[in-house]
Amino acid sequence: MSPLLAQITARIAADGPLSVADFMAEALMNPAHGYYATRDPFGTAGDFITAPEISQMFGELVGLALAQCWLDQGAPAPFALVELGPGRGTLMADLLRATRTVPGFHDAARLHLVETSATLRGIQGKTLQPHHPVWLDRAEDLPDLPCFAVANEFFDALPIRQFQRTADGWQERRIGLRDGALTFGLAPATPLPALAHRLADTGPGDLVEICPAAPGIVTALGQRIAAHGGAALMIDYGDWRSRGDTLQALRAHQPVDPLADPGQADLTAHVDFEALARAAQSVPGVTHSPMVAQGVFLERLGITHRAQSLAAKLRGAPLDQHIAAHRRLTHPEEMGSLFKCLAMMPSHAATFPGLTT
Repeated sequence: MSPLLAQITARIAADGPLSVADFMAEALMNPAHGYYATRDPFGTAGDFITAPEISQMFGELVGLALAQCWLDQGAPAPFALVELGPGRGTLMADLLRATRTVPGFHDAARLHLVETSATLRGIQGKTLQPHHPVWLDRAEDLPDLPCFAVANEFFDALPIRQFQRTADGWQERRIGLRDGALTFGLAPATPLPALAHRLADTGPGDLVEICPAAPGIVTALGQRIAAHGGAALMIDYGDWRSRGDTLQALRAHQPVDPLADPGQADLTAHVDFEALARAAQSVPGVTHSPMVAQGVFLERLGITHRAQSLAAKLRGAPLDQHIAAHRRLTHPEEMGSLFKCLAMMPSHAATFPGLTT
C-alpha cells in the first residue's frame, strides 16, 4: 500500500467517508505524495498531453488573440499577463514568441503564473526565466492591474463533488471503505439549493457534478477585469451542463481506476461551462462570450493557414506529425468538439477574438 493510500484509508477509518472533492484534493495536491506536487505529468513520457504540447500553433494563436484583445482595449500598460495552471510553461512560451512583434505588448506585460506545485514551478521558471514570472497560489492574489488571462485545462483538475438525484433530493457520492479497500457509496438524501436549477432537466438516478472552487476563481478574475479591464480565456473539455459521472484517471496515457492508487494517476472531470458563465454573470460590469468548440475557435483564428505555412518547410515524418497535430486539435472526432472555449471581458469591450456568434 502506498503512503498516500495508507493516509487516506486511515482518515476514512477515523472520520468516515470522504467527498469526491476531498479525495481529489488529497490525490492531486497532498504536499508529500500528491500527483501534481511530486512530478511532471505532461508529454509522451508523462501521463497525458495537452494542446500546447501537441503543437506550437495552439499557443501562438491563443497569444495573438489575447494580444488583439489587449489592443482592442487601448493597449493598457502595465498589465498582468496571467496563466492559470501553466504546466511546463509551453503555452506561455509559444504565446510570448508569437506576440514579440506586437508593439508594446512585452514591455507592458507583467507575467503572473497561478501554480501551487513546486515541481512545476521549477520547470516553468526554466522555460520562462527571461520574462521574470511571478508565481501565485491563488487567482484571488493577482495584482490590481488590467488582467489578460488564459486557463487551458485548468478547471478540469479542480476537485468536484458528485450528487445523485432521488425522489427526495440529492445523495452525495462519497468514498468509504469496504473490506479495507476504497469504494464509492452514497450519503443520505437531502435538498440542495445549489442544484435547484437542475431539477428541470434531471430525474431520479441522474448524477451531476459541481466544482466548488470554480465560481470563486472566475469571480476573482471577473472582479479585476471589471475594475481594471482585460479578459480571461478558458479552454477545457466539458459541455454547457454537467451530467453523468465524468471523473476519470489517466496513467501512462491509459484510463485506470480512480480509486486504485491515489497520487499515482491524474484525476480530472468534465467542466460545467454553464457554472463558469453563471459566475461571470454575477460580476457587475463583466460579460461572457458564447461557448464555442475548440476546433471552431482555432479555425476562426486561422489555424489552417498557419498549418499550411509551417507545412511548407516540412517533409516526411515531421510533416505527417504536423498534419496529425492539426487534426487532433481541430477535428470534431478528436479535441475539436470535446474541448470548449469561453471568455469573459468588460461589458463595454469587444468580444474575445474567435468567440463571436
